[in-house]
Amino acid sequence: MPEDGRMAEAHDTEIALSPQDLREVTAFAAACADGVLALFEADRPDDARPREALAAAWEFARGGKRGKALRDTAWAASQAAGSAGTEAAREAARAAMSAAGAAYLHPLAKATQVKHILGSGAHAARAAELAAGGDPDVGAEHIDRAVRRATPAVVDVLRRYPAAPPGGGRTGELLRMLDAGLRALPLAADVRSPDPARPAPPGTPPA
Repeated sequence: MPEDGRMAEAHDTEIALSPQDLREVTAFAAACADGVLALFEADRPDDARPREALAAAWEFARGGKRGKALRDTAWAASQAAGSAGTEAAREAARAAMSAAGAAYLHPLAKATQVKHILGSGAHAARAAELAAGGDPDVGAEHIDRAVRRATPAVVDVLRRYPAAPPGGGRTGELLRMLDAGLRALPLAADVRSPDPARPAPPGTPPA
């Protein structure tokens, strides 16, 4: 019986991911989204869905279960984005959605999976950029901040995957900027100077 090439390919491209890897990625994503949540809440002060998605992401990052509630809050934040009155608020809600969704990074060597790792950072940068009238320097500044925020563990997980995919408009461009910036870090990333914007380890409440 001939070998099924598709099955062989799927097996060959599987990536090892531990629960701690997923928690590290989720903590990074939540820290990125935290910085722009106020943009959504200023536009929709009575809508708590993105905040709830972020709370669920932090709970998982600190050791909580990856259960239905986490997935449900991510979906709810996505729906909240659709109700936002400005593009900046919409992107901020998508950052929160992506933070909760980061916990569902799949162990498949596909470029699209990079969105689970970096999507929150890209949406957050785009939200800040739009809030500043579309100033690309603001978006680039947020990307630089996210690069400094990333822990060595997050960079290690990212490097197991292919480079970020093409497309996605300006948010996709910011995603690729963040991807390139993290991959360009030295391998001995733990010797970098600490940055106050980097998140505390899972288990420590954000400042």
